[in-house]
Amino acid sequence: MAHPKRRQSSTRRDKRRTHYKIEAPQLAIDKTSGEAHLYHRAHWSDGKLFYKGKVVLEKVQEVTE
Repeated sequence: MAHPKRRQSSTRRDKRRTHYKIEAPQLAIDKTSGEAHLYHRAHWSDGKLFYKGKVVLEKVQEVTE
């Protein structure tokens, strides 16, 4: 197993760790429903699945008798 010959300074260690940051997701506003959603993702609104401003699926309600 390899060992470091000298202890790495905290400044050097922290410089390496600065690249890992959380970013807020970029949201888009749908043209038809006006709801915010992630880019390039389909989203549900009022029982309908929208993608690029168009209805892709509608929620089917089962009839129980």
